[in-house]
Amino acid sequence: FLEYDMHRCLFNSSDMKDIEYIYSKHYNKEEVIRFSSSLGKYVGYTKFGVMAAGYWNKDLEGLRERRADKEKG
Repeated sequence: FLEYDMHRCLFNSSDMKDIEYIYSKHYNKEEVIRFSSSLGKYVGYTKFGVMAAGYWNKDLEGLRERRADKEKG
């Protein structure tokens, strides 16, 4: 594979505020960028990922939608 996206939730308790939603993009088996509901923003792990995170973190509507993904479960 070349590219894939992953959505996952980490459950530390049954309380909704303790659940962490993580969305990440991978390329050639390497994580490029991640959104974490705990941080509320994107973090890049490669040169391209850092650039994309800077761009995506400026998109307030996109961030609002990604943050709402936690509630969709």
